[in-house]
Amino acid sequence: MSTDPAPAIAGSTIPQETSNLSDYTVDSSSTFVETPASARTPGSPVHHRVSYRRAASFNDQDTAYLGANHSPHGSDGQGLGIKNLEPLPSALPAGRRRPGSTASSNPLRSPPLAQSRKEYKQLDNDPIPEGPELWEDNVDRMDQFQPFAADSETESLRKQVPAATAQAVERPEPECRNKHKLHHGKGNWLAVSVMILSIYSTLLSGLWLGVALAKPRFGHSISNTSSLPPATASLLAAAIAKSIELSFTTVFVAFLGQVLSRRALIKQSRGITISEMSMRQWIMQPGTMITHWETVRYAALTFLGLISLLGALTAMFYTTASDALVSPKLRMGPWEHRVLYGKVKTSFANRKYIEESCHTPISADVDPDAYGSTCTQIEHSGQAYHNYMQYLSNWTTSRESGGGSDDLSQRPLPLAMLYDNTTIQGRWIHVENMTETSKKFSLGGYDRIVINVTMAMPHAGVLTAARDPLNNLMQPQDLNGLGEYDIQASVPSPTINVLCASMSKEELAPIVYSEWPMGNGSAMNVTGWPNGFGTPKWPSWLNRTAVDDLFGFGEQYGRRHPVFSKLPIPYNTVINATGWFMDSVYVLATSEQSEYTMCSMRASVTKQCSTQYHASLSGGSMSARCEDENNDLAYGKSDESATDGVIQKDWATVATEWANSLSLNAGITDGAASNARLLSQLIPTQQALDPSLPSIAEALAVLAGCTLLQSSTDSPFIHFWNYSTTVAVLKNPQPQGFNATFRTRDYASGGTQRWQGMFYVILFLTFATNLFCLIWFLIRRGLVTDFIEPQNLFSLSLNSPPSHALDGACGGGPVGEQLLMNWHIKMDRDREHYYIQNAQGRSIVTRRRTRPPDIEMDESPAIKTYAKLSGKHSSLL
Repeated sequence: MSTDPAPAIAGSTIPQETSNLSDYTVDSSSTFVETPASARTPGSPVHHRVSYRRAASFNDQDTAYLGANHSPHGSDGQGLGIKNLEPLPSALPAGRRRPGSTASSNPLRSPPLAQSRKEYKQLDNDPIPEGPELWEDNVDRMDQFQPFAADSETESLRKQVPAATAQAVERPEPECRNKHKLHHGKGNWLAVSVMILSIYSTLLSGLWLGVALAKPRFGHSISNTSSLPPATASLLAAAIAKSIELSFTTVFVAFLGQVLSRRALIKQSRGITISEMSMRQWIMQPGTMITHWETVRYAALTFLGLISLLGALTAMFYTTASDALVSPKLRMGPWEHRVLYGKVKTSFANRKYIEESCHTPISADVDPDAYGSTCTQIEHSGQAYHNYMQYLSNWTTSRESGGGSDDLSQRPLPLAMLYDNTTIQGRWIHVENMTETSKKFSLGGYDRIVINVTMAMPHAGVLTAARDPLNNLMQPQDLNGLGEYDIQASVPSPTINVLCASMSKEELAPIVYSEWPMGNGSAMNVTGWPNGFGTPKWPSWLNRTAVDDLFGFGEQYGRRHPVFSKLPIPYNTVINATGWFMDSVYVLATSEQSEYTMCSMRASVTKQCSTQYHASLSGGSMSARCEDENNDLAYGKSDESATDGVIQKDWATVATEWANSLSLNAGITDGAASNARLLSQLIPTQQALDPSLPSIAEALAVLAGCTLLQSSTDSPFIHFWNYSTTVAVLKNPQPQGFNATFRTRDYASGGTQRWQGMFYVILFLTFATNLFCLIWFLIRRGLVTDFIEPQNLFSLSLNSPPSHALDGACGGGPVGEQLLMNWHIKMDRDREHYYIQNAQGRSIVTRRRTRPPDIEMDESPAIKTYAKLSGKHSSLL
């Protein structure tokens, strides 16, 4: 950086003895050479070169900084400078040399070091300025402004310049008096802006951290049915996170500038280094920490450097952390306890209600006698066979994979389908050892085969309750089909018990009409059975059998014997259809070996289960959770007074329609239905379950599973009918509550993976740094000029004397220990001029004016401000 020589005093004249450019020409190497006298044009006008200022090159060095062994005259003073290309009115005429200076062979080359200030004034005959002036030692070695020639400038040198420009001009002393305040109060617009941004960034980053920690669930607030759709919510969260990042960057950069500028102004501080000045770029351009790693090496070990390094990391990853921990994402929430409500319309297994709920185009007007039963039988047939085929398919898969078992709890589970989109999975409960049970009832040397299975199904009413607006559960379609929820309901589960036992022809005779004396040899009128056949009516308990204790027949058990029309032929089945005060349905099947098996089927509700339901757009699934000691939602725990296994007598009428729809009574005419044939093939041949085949009892239970779902739909969520006994169907459905736990998959904040928890550090550091900066700004109450900003630093450096602390850095930048040199910002109080100076040594050119001691002047506000700021104590930062 150049320093102007002493100015010429107004009115002085400058000799123009050797400044005629016509005496010189430019050779092929762009060098001025003297024109021979014979070639000169007499009387040619004097040509003057347009002057430019350039940064001077100095030979003298700051020996205090470089050491005593350094020679101050060891270089040619070469280096890069910065110049103003605008012509200055104070420039000397082109080609003018100082009288008495040593001329070189090239008139345009700068002469050696300028003469001392004293010699300069004597040779130029400049009057001494009024008032005392003190000059440092090196002010006498200030370089003079010399002409500079280049190829592009020779043309202007050849042109004629008006003579008026050759006249001497005054050179005023250079001044850089500060025109603006160094310190701005808290009411300044810049201070207010920084404070607003700091408050905004602190509050929002604190809110963002709180949201990430709280992990709130937004529920219906973010859904297709609300005013904030999911896409808009994600965009809004990203925009807010970006605004926090930008405001944080702005505030932190301002904080760095204030800390470093104030430290540079404090006289007692260590000053600032170039590596610390670069910390600003870490925040704004994080890549510079890699490209300029040396600055990180030197500055990161300081307290402020560590804060800046953490600030750079938080600024880089804040939006990523926000997206991971704050931005709404679909996430399955925790289990929550809640009382849900479902509508109760009818009692369990109400055949009339089931028929009225069946959708058919044939109305009661068209078929008043059988329109309902026809519709329900078709529905029974479709659902039962669908479920049955899926169950048999699972058995095939299990058999081929070798996964069969003779333990009922390990065999394929029963299943069903509800509303064509909800998969139902039942459970085998009250599992018994078939071998032990068979031996228990083997009497009189007859090895009886006994199979006793109980199947539990979930309560179908939970599905309708989940969709009831009264519970306000978010459905999958509310979230573009991406929503899900799970419910565990503490409600009783409907069950069906199938008890099958092998019997001989003689044991069956008391309950088979064709074996009675009145039926022996008579032709069966199958269309009228059992009406008109003279079977005993209630209260007769009919004949005793060998299996009364096994099936619970007789007066002591309160259950009448069934009566079958005939003994079916092989591969056929018949059912009991007497229906008088019956609580069960009975099936009699004949195997290929003409062995008879009678099965009883009865329904009940159990308190040992709960119902689980999972809903999604693609469909739902429902299952029964039974006989689990850890199941706190088992119905028996919600109602300890509930009776387990209460027989539902109304189910027998529903099951009769079901049995007829499956042709289970086709054996009355030796119909040989395919279903009956398959069932007869599943009759066990030994007192143990076949690992490769389901038993007839299991098959009948799966076939009848659809009747349990139909019977529990719109039925109470308790184990009994708690409304009027004379009314089985309610005109106005009544809500009934039940205990449940549920969880939903909706939009919520918080990470979806455990490793994303590391981003909490970023959110916390951002908030902590914002809070720290806000407190710092509140304490300082105002801003000083940020000398770290490029435009301010450029102006300050350009108007400061050069220093050999940065010797050799003008072309490639500072390196090594130059990055660690401390710098202070000082003030020339006489001129109110600020400049930056190396703290370890003197600048090349320094000048200080002092006022005469007899003149007392009040200090200006600028001086007072500087004195106040520079006199403070250095802080930790």
